[in-house]
Amino acid sequence: MTDSTYDKGMVVRRAVLGDAHVDKAQRQITELDADFQKFITEAAWGSVWTRGQLSRRERSMLTIAMLASLGHLEELAMHLRATANTGTSMEDVREVLLQVAVYAGIPAANSAFKVAKAYYLNNADTGETSEGSEA
Repeated sequence: MTDSTYDKGMVVRRAVLGDAHVDKAQRQITELDADFQKFITEAAWGSVWTRGQLSRRERSMLTIAMLASLGHLEELAMHLRATANTGTSMEDVREVLLQVAVYAGIPAANSAFKVAKAYYLNNADTGETSEGSEA
């Protein structure tokens, strides 16, 4: 079953979010969300993130823009931490959030900039990431 969408998704999920994050999320799966976690891994990571038309950096920037636009700040924080694995720079994030300000509104971008500033301030010296959302 190493060719399954789930298995391919898990490889990408680990590469983007990191083993520690994915291991923690896996330990926290319950009967309530087991099917949802499988769906996320297959649909997002196994069916979309595995496509070759966009790089992981490009997908990361798009994901950050959408999460910021929708106000999903916990997920935004998780994907900001993932930039260490996707090649998305702080400069990329800044440009993405400026786009968010124009097309999704200044309040959405303002909230996202706060999350991004906290991430970069907390990780400026070490480059390490911390744990967060379980997706």
